[in-house]
Amino acid sequence: MIVAPMGASAVLVFAIPASPLAQPWPVIGGNAISALVGVMVAKLVGEPLLAAALAVSLAIAAMSFTRSLHPPGGAAALTAVIGGQSVASLGFLFPFAPVALNAAVLVAMGIGFHNLARRQYPHFAAPAPVNTHLTADVPSQLRVGFREADVDAALSTLGETFDIDRGDLDRLLREVAFQAGIRSRGPLLCSDVMSRDVVSVSKDAQTTEARALLLRHNIRTLPVVDEAGRLAGIVGLRDLALADLSIERSIAPAAEAFPQDEALALLPVLTDGRTHAVVIVDAGRKVLGLVTQTDLLAAVAGMPAITDASVGAVPPRMAMNG
Repeated sequence: MIVAPMGASAVLVFAIPASPLAQPWPVIGGNAISALVGVMVAKLVGEPLLAAALAVSLAIAAMSFTRSLHPPGGAAALTAVIGGQSVASLGFLFPFAPVALNAAVLVAMGIGFHNLARRQYPHFAAPAPVNTHLTADVPSQLRVGFREADVDAALSTLGETFDIDRGDLDRLLREVAFQAGIRSRGPLLCSDVMSRDVVSVSKDAQTTEARALLLRHNIRTLPVVDEAGRLAGIVGLRDLALADLSIERSIAPAAEAFPQDEALALLPVLTDGRTHAVVIVDAGRKVLGLVTQTDLLAAVAGMPAITDASVGAVPPRMAMNG
């Protein structure tokens, strides 16, 4: 019941879970398909050296065709040829039990382990930005800096195969440009640019009161606080358009940041086409200020020319809080 190539599969699953080679289908499908190829070659080719070479090469081709490329699969194909009587006696059962069974158990353990470690597995690339306004324009995050075609051209020029998904590579490069932009400008904190006299509303307020505040102060976003003064969410005119008498059902999640956070780190969330302001809170989620698109634009206007920093990845806190 022990299949040696699973040791190499375990390295991929537990050590580099974001690798395309470590995802569930390559782990299970790559091992099982390769083992099946190995069994077939072993039955058709009597010369061990020739059978071993054919098994591995055909396994690579089969994994590539089924998009299940997994390096230990080559060893699974080789095991089917040179595994001895215990493997030969299993025949066509070998690819399914123990190989596929081992691989499935390994993937299940990997999912459990990474879940406990708060890491994502299976790995999914971040979705590409979309135009939320239903127009033909390219999303604002993608209008400057490099484009997908540039990534493809670079990969073609280098002529190398990299162990990283193309979407993850694009995301990584944008994050590198984003961090380099922050570093080159020096520290600019949220506390430096935020509006401090924040107009807010209680979560048990009436719709008419909230709408009147938005119109009176000519603002698009209104933070909502609970009885203890902690941030409960936000409302805007769109949220209130079809609201009942109370605003409680219209409260949407708020994008949040701390005063000591980099102000330029708010650029991605404020250019996503949905968010107009980020609420600045303390450790107890008390509202301290607000950074709007206008606030940040005014701050950036007084700095050196902006580069690719405006197309970086959404910081983790922004992603969790909307």
